Amino acid sequence: MSAPDGSPVGAERSIGQLFAKATTEMSALVHDEIALAKAQLRRDVKRGATSGGAFMAAGLLLLFSLPMLNFALAYGIRTWSHWNLAVCFLLSFAANVLIAGFLALIGVVFAKKAKQGRGPQKVAASVKETAGVLQNARPHPRPELPADRVPEAIEPVARSSS
Repeated sequence: MSAPDGSPVGAERSIGQLFAKATTEMSALVHDEIALAKAQLRRDVKRGATSGGAFMAAGLLLLFSLPMLNFALAYGIRTWSHWNLAVCFLLSFAANVLIAGFLALIGVVFAKKAKQGRGPQKVAASVKETAGVLQNARPHPRPELPADRVPEAIEPVARSSS
């Protein structure tokens, strides 16, 4: 039976093996942190694009629909209420401004979400925290054995070789 790294179960690993394992795990941690930063950046870019799209839709709606909507709405109000045609055109323009304002409000909400999403900053803070923990890590002190005492795990091997 052997451990995941191929060494026999119960055998102590050498400092080289421990260092290699730590280096591998640090490399994996860095790669994972980079992948997290990319994912959070993609999410923030999507929110920004959604915000820009909503602003663009609001502008295009206001620009291209105003003539047609104003004429249709103004004549519809005139037919229904028999008011002056100028007042009916003002009311149709006000309706278009309200719709464009609603779309702009949606754009503002998504822009704030994109601005609040500080994905890369969170990852940078996490990397700094990890580095701080690793810098402050100290190996556990091992009790020193008296010179005349041999550890039990080594004793049978020493006897068999003599």
